[in-house]
Amino acid sequence: MTVLKSEQILVDSEKSWEDAAEKAVSRFSKTVRNVRSANVNNLSCVVKDGKITKWRANLQVSFEVE
Repeated sequence: MTVLKSEQILVDSEKSWEDAAEKAVSRFSKTVRNVRSANVNNLSCVVKDGKITKWRANLQVSFEVE
């Protein structure tokens, strides 16, 4: 039987939402083994002086428990 656990994480990028999601999975995978999926729950951005300065992604990342 496979058991999965999930954690919610928030990450930002100065490039795009896609870059933020890729950074989140890459960084999470460095400390947690067996990452199986990531679901983007929310997308947002930081605005300063009328311009977007950062794109943020909130992800639910699932991984297999050994």
